Amino acid sequence: MPRFRPTQRQIAEEVGVSRTTVSLVLNNVPGVRISSGTRQRIVEVARRLNYYPDAAARTLVSGRTQTIGFVLCQSPDRIFADAFLPEVLRGVGDAVQESGFRVLVHSVEDVIAPDAYVGLVREKQTDGIILSGPRSDDRQLARLRAEGFPIVLLGQLSGSDFPFVDVDNVGAAKQAVNHLLELGHRRIGMITNAPLTYTAARDRLTGYRQVLEEAGVTYEQELVRYGDFREESGFHAMRQLLSLAEPPTAVFVASDLVAFGALVAIKEQGLRVPDDVSLVGFDDVRLAHYVDPPLTTVRLPAYGLGYQAATLLTQLIGTGSVGAQQILLQTELVVRESCGGTVANR
Repeated sequence: MPRFRPTQRQIAEEVGVSRTTVSLVLNNVPGVRISSGTRQRIVEVARRLNYYPDAAARTLVSGRTQTIGFVLCQSPDRIFADAFLPEVLRGVGDAVQESGFRVLVHSVEDVIAPDAYVGLVREKQTDGIILSGPRSDDRQLARLRAEGFPIVLLGQLSGSDFPFVDVDNVGAAKQAVNHLLELGHRRIGMITNAPLTYTAARDRLTGYRQVLEEAGVTYEQELVRYGDFREESGFHAMRQLLSLAEPPTAVFVASDLVAFGALVAIKEQGLRVPDDVSLVGFDDVRLAHYVDPPLTTVRLPAYGLGYQAATLLTQLIGTGSVGAQQILLQTELVVRESCGGTVANR
């Protein structure tokens, strides 16, 4: 025998109020004067009847979709290969669930294309977006900001006043490269995590360059190669570094996934890590502990980044303002065998 979906009218009849009152309570419409006792009875009856509000109807009543967009400035194949992303998404999911929102994940390969992600807003699919991996050439952000649309960056753009959650990429890169300097290396290469249109890639390169100059080591452009999120880019970049007349004795790779490709290229040349080449990664994805040798890397708070960004966005949606809140989370250098040990025992 078919079961019929409970309705707001049934709840209203049982509580003894109008259906409009039930709708206002269950859709959390602000500014409505309804006693706490009545609200509690409506919620209790709704739970007992196993009532779930219709999403379309709720949008009509509240003017909100109760959905946030998580926009990734990467192609789908890069996203599926990203071992760092699941923990970030877990943090986002936990935060929005606490606020009664859902998450819509959207991939954008080319942010400079017309309406690359503005359609999410124009079609009213989301109440706000988290933009992960902002790029300096993205012109759509300014358009949406001018219209007052809630946006939080997972990452940051130099000179902008967008609310963001990030880590100090310059400082974290300096910490990684300084570890190699303390181990006695002077010819240190770098492979970026992504093209330099991504601010995180540019900031990590800045940190690499700054710490070399602070140590009195000349920055050499030939020791820098550019990754593209994936292992293959690290493999090819490392082969180029090893083909130099004077190859580096250590390499800072600004992404663990890219570093995994670099590790394969080193072994393919018959070289050993760390005996011939020391290696430091960035992210501390789960696999970093299990590759051979285990990878020294900068640990990022993946879950915390997602959770804080989503919390900030739901606050922005709810209040219309979070001020100029810009949050930097802490990183940690995790020393494993790919560098040949700690400073003390090198």
